Amino acid sequence: MNDPAILSVCHLGATSYREGLRLQEALVRQRAAGTTGDWLLYPDHPPVLTVGRGGRADSLVADPGTLARLGIERFEVARGGDITWHGPGQLVGYTICDLARRGHDLHRFLRDLEAALVAALESYGLSGDTVPGRTGVWIGGEKIASIGIAVRRWVSYHGFALNVAPDLGFFDLIHPCGLRGIRMTSLEARLGKAAADLPTARERAAVAFADRLGYRAWRRAEPGEAWEAAGNPERRAETVASPVSAGSEHAA
Repeated sequence: MNDPAILSVCHLGATSYREGLRLQEALVRQRAAGTTGDWLLYPDHPPVLTVGRGGRADSLVADPGTLARLGIERFEVARGGDITWHGPGQLVGYTICDLARRGHDLHRFLRDLEAALVAALESYGLSGDTVPGRTGVWIGGEKIASIGIAVRRWVSYHGFALNVAPDLGFFDLIHPCGLRGIRMTSLEARLGKAAADLPTARERAAVAFADRLGYRAWRRAEPGEAWEAAGNPERRAETVASPVSAGSEHAA
């Protein structure tokens, strides 16, 4: 599927962070070559910390021993922004989008991502806000969604993380996105457990992203189709991210 007016949306299921990066990078190559269209990927990651190009050593609160005890890897990645957490209960979305069709305007793309997340929250009856100079989405002064992207050959990758029903205690391991003194929130914290299920969040986010990013429609795709569109890269460990044991506007 390489119709630029159709957004392919794929729930990948359980996906290691390294494998998710490998798929993204392969899709970026194929999207730049014009052999596939735009994608929104939903991986289910185990708990992991990722550090963007703007990461600072003091943004990590936990010591290496604590991370090891919790089984949490830390990766340095190409996206902008500082440190963030991904894991169960969080809706992670990777946007593989051709920005050449969007006027090569990264700032506009970031604002469109924020608008899509705000629209998804509105479908729950929640009012999301944006803060000048702080990429992401907030509710009542607490952050509910982070955004961090990278661009290669004017194709975006990485994306957003919306807190649906994660254990918010994981954010105590870090200063989220390098910001001090902020509190994180979630759909579960705002609406209760019954309203915060990931399948519904995936659906509502897909609708919002297709609308706000200007697609004619969106379609569901199976994981095998995403890997096929990516050229079926071999699923082995490659240097697409660097795990470490310690220590443009793309902000998380």
